[in-house]
Amino acid sequence: MHVDENPQDVKELACTGDINGMVNDVVEKYQRREKASGLAIGIIRNDGVARTWGFGYTNAVNGYKIDGQTLFALGSVSKGVTGEVVAGLVEKGQLKWDDKLSDLLPENIVLSEDAKNITLLQLATHTSGLPRQNMTKDMLESFLKYLYTGDNFYHELDSDDVLNDLSSFKKPQVLVPQYSNLGYALLGYILKLKTGEDIQQLAYDFIFDSLKMGNTSFYGSKLKAYPYRAIGHAGDQPKFIRRGEVVPDWSFNKNMVAAASLYSNVDDLLKYLRAHIDDSQAGDLSAAIQVTEKVYFQRKIEAANIAWVTDTKNNQKITYQVGYIGGYSSYIGFDKKHKNAVVVLQNTFNWSNYIGHDLLLKMALADDYQGKCAGRENSYK
Repeated sequence: MHVDENPQDVKELACTGDINGMVNDVVEKYQRREKASGLAIGIIRNDGVARTWGFGYTNAVNGYKIDGQTLFALGSVSKGVTGEVVAGLVEKGQLKWDDKLSDLLPENIVLSEDAKNITLLQLATHTSGLPRQNMTKDMLESFLKYLYTGDNFYHELDSDDVLNDLSSFKKPQVLVPQYSNLGYALLGYILKLKTGEDIQQLAYDFIFDSLKMGNTSFYGSKLKAYPYRAIGHAGDQPKFIRRGEVVPDWSFNKNMVAAASLYSNVDDLLKYLRAHIDDSQAGDLSAAIQVTEKVYFQRKIEAANIAWVTDTKNNQKITYQVGYIGGYSSYIGFDKKHKNAVVVLQNTFNWSNYIGHDLLLKMALADDYQGKCAGRENSYK
């Protein structure tokens, strides 16, 4: 999304440090355009105090006001946590980035020659050539049902049937980043196989506990806040359900847990993002974060990191993730140079993620404009 070189709200932010007006304006325009049921926004400004905003209710009927503690399903933002768990295991020597599926999977799994040579790093960076999902008859039938009901259509990826298509896999002639739920379902399988523990325990030990993310779990129904969570609503998807109607939560219990099952709130996700911008984490977690932030396939838009992607817009670099599942959309992103971070969670399925990008770009412009505010009070904390 294009941001004017020095729009008035950027100048105001630069010279007063008051971000409230900018957030309210951006969200008001978004809700009017996208008809979002409710949103939770979180911002860390120049690695200062975390601030949160809530808009709307968890559900139009008997709902709770949304705030920084409201629980949302995050969908594919789960992959970022999983990628960092994998990076941690590599740092500890339990796995290697150049490990191939022929080494990682049981000997009785039938693999094509191309599948045998897929590496752990390729799975984590979406550069393996694997498709978004396996296109079997059962998958297509489940997807058609989803368009009318909103029901989960990834049951096959959640089971060990995820391994079946590897026997006939042929890689594309040119390997470029290609988003793959199939690839991350395989990572979920590999993690359990190689460690004997599921992704929730691995993530708790490596990330959630040290960052005090007590309201984050791959098994959301086990969290105390789950009964008060934001309820998902139809938006751009499912196609044949009226926008604003409640749709079912999706749940997984096996391989897709690592790819799409995470629940969290803005408060916890800001703790997670702070660990990515303040460089204060010690030891293995810090090393894993640095590995996942590295660009492995360079391009201006959606350069491939490990689970994360990086966009370069208006000479600003933004590293981010998005997630879509059931009736939810999520965005987490940061600007390492200016040490800004943004979380946007909504309980409507809307493909657009421009709020997060817009806020990060405008904050960066405000930071660069700061020197032109001589004589005016300037506070960033």
